[in-house]
Amino acid sequence: MSEIRDPHGSLQRTLWIGGAQWSGKTTVAEIIATWHGLTVYHYDYHDARGHQDRRIARRVALGEPVGDPSPDHVWVEQSPEEMAAETLAGFPVRFEWALDDLRALFTGRPAIAEGWGLRPELVAPLLDSLRRMVVLVPTEDFRRHQLRTLPRAGALDVPVTDPARAQANRIDRDRLIAEDAAQNARRLGIRVIEVDGTLNATAVAAEVAEHFAPYLGSATAAPSGTPPV
Repeated sequence: MSEIRDPHGSLQRTLWIGGAQWSGKTTVAEIIATWHGLTVYHYDYHDARGHQDRRIARRVALGEPVGDPSPDHVWVEQSPEEMAAETLAGFPVRFEWALDDLRALFTGRPAIAEGWGLRPELVAPLLDSLRRMVVLVPTEDFRRHQLRTLPRAGALDVPVTDPARAQANRIDRDRLIAEDAAQNARRLGIRVIEVDGTLNATAVAAEVAEHFAPYLGSATAAPSGTPPV
């Protein structure tokens, strides 16, 4: 990682929610932000959309093909282990792009950054306290629940020749990446919360907010009718 710069103190005030796909990171971050009047940085949205120009520029600089690989190559032709290794290898560069976004953000209150690319081993050097980060991972039963009930989780929305294989590869890849996040967090002493579905989103958010309590100030009332994570 390049030298850490923080001209506006944004990174010093950031609270981090990393972890796995389908663990409720976005929902939890938004609930806490609503309670405490915070700003949320959605890593996944920026990574998939706002950073595409940087991704193309990097490929040009490295002499790589500019276009994205075919969906079949990404989702069907590789093994889950190859997919996970490729994703993990790309996270450090993508994290630098997220840091550039956060450095440009000034807020008098902490910001919450959430997303699966906010890996504990990448975030840890930025932390003045391990309580500034939490990692959410689903249990296997809750992952299956999310796959059954969330349309975006239950099917891969790209054209491939073998949708069933592509979805199976995606699930196994995500499981491997989740295990990596949890292992690295525990190695570094960063808290891991396993989301098993017994608590709804409000309750999980309350647990995470308690973890972040030194940086949040007084709490506001929890919203009613919040759906499960």
